[in-house]
Amino acid sequence: MAVTPGEVTPVTAPVGGLDRYGPQRWGGGPVPYPKPPEWRGPPRRRGWLVLRWIVGSIVLVTLASLVGVAGLVAAVQSQSQPPGPRPPTGAQPNAAPPALFSDAPSDPPSAAAPAPTEAPDPAAIVSSVNRSVVDINATLGLRNARAAGTGIVLTGTGLVLTNNHVIAGATSITGTAVANGRTFHAGVVGYDRSHDIAVIQLANATGLPRLAVADSSSVGVGDPIIAIGNAGGAGGTPTAVTGSVTALDQSITAQEPDGGGAQQLYGLIQVAADIRSGDSGGPLVDRSGRLIGINTAASVEEQGQAAGGTGFAIPSNTAVGIAQQIQAGKASPTIHLGPTALLGVAAADAEGQVGGAAVTGVIVDSPAERAGLNAGDVIRSVDGQPVGSARALTSVLDTHHPGDQVRIAWVDQSGQSHAATVRLAVGPAG
Repeated sequence: MAVTPGEVTPVTAPVGGLDRYGPQRWGGGPVPYPKPPEWRGPPRRRGWLVLRWIVGSIVLVTLASLVGVAGLVAAVQSQSQPPGPRPPTGAQPNAAPPALFSDAPSDPPSAAAPAPTEAPDPAAIVSSVNRSVVDINATLGLRNARAAGTGIVLTGTGLVLTNNHVIAGATSITGTAVANGRTFHAGVVGYDRSHDIAVIQLANATGLPRLAVADSSSVGVGDPIIAIGNAGGAGGTPTAVTGSVTALDQSITAQEPDGGGAQQLYGLIQVAADIRSGDSGGPLVDRSGRLIGINTAASVEEQGQAAGGTGFAIPSNTAVGIAQQIQAGKASPTIHLGPTALLGVAAADAEGQVGGAAVTGVIVDSPAERAGLNAGDVIRSVDGQPVGSARALTSVLDTHHPGDQVRIAWVDQSGQSHAATVRLAVGPAG
């Protein structure tokens, strides 16, 4: 695993709590919900996460993982189709709805009634969906920070779906099942960085209710939705907000506030709903309480407060399809199974005549340090595969696992070439 500078920036949670989801957000729109199912809490002070709008058809949004770690931000492209080819995956946004996950007969999905003909009771929907929600907390050991987000129960034995950015960099993960209030240690089953999906396993969990999954290809603009999650990372009973679908098949470019670490996400559902930090990985459900998306990103204003409640979700067909591949043990060019392999360098794109991944830091007693790599060196290849950037280094390492031996070739600051074979260690998740 290579760490790109700026991927995670520790921040301090604001004193005074979180934003209130005001009643003015509930009236006058196309959603037939008369009141919010729950309140977000007291107002938050402004300015704790400073972002800015980009003038024109591109705006900044923030991936909704938690306080303690500045989330990635995203520039939302106005076109509905991506500007280039999508990363390969077996799960397409408009594919047929995935089948239910394999599980014991005693662990049925949470009850989800057929689509109602009358306005549904949002409180009843939230109460039902909450039973399949998990509050996730992660310790980011190498960065001296903590993160929190949300997960969705896929099997009664504790297989949980979430965003990769919720657990990325974690050296320890726990999940608290809302259904029974129990906290479990969790391990990473697999992840897909390019689609921001991860699957974790709660150790020794049993009897957890699964959430019913809808066919996200049937979602339409104007459909009412409820977004549920661990807003603010407070834990306990999840909070929820209502809204509606405003656009489909949206493309965003996720990046750090300083413009680094860009990542493209495609095929997202755009909603008018006040998705907050900590909601990442939480369920976006339809008017009958079935999963249609995974809360992933939300817009923010310059001083960091909610910006009109614009959110983005990964469609359930895509997210659950990837999760099923992970459960089945099917690795791919984008899906990594099991623990992350660690080389032990922080890297950035090399500048100048020598292309590659420039080493900006080396972890003490890591495979990289033992091989003789130093800050200022430029990694050119791994096992003969050319490395042209920091992201390329991460992608190559993602094809390996802890314990694998790989040959690293690099150039030092004086221009001398070096090579060494290293045994990769166990690194942080995602």
